[in-house]
Amino acid sequence: MTSIRLPVEIEDRLASLCQLTQRSKSFYIKEAIEYYLEDLEDAYVALERITDPRRILLTTKEVIEELENK
Repeated sequence: MTSIRLPVEIEDRLASLCQLTQRSKSFYIKEAIEYYLEDLEDAYVALERITDPRRILLTTKEVIEELENK
């Protein structure tokens, strides 16, 4: 279990959303964290790939040609 303290503004916005949709705060907090984690994980994967000295760089033209040949 994890607990967090939210600024009043965010707490109010969350409470309004929950009242409007009849969903729990936990539901929206989990949704927000999952969404953010996916983006963060993708960013770290991208960073690893672009900093890999063994990477192969292609021009847009080369990518299009490669796709057309498949």
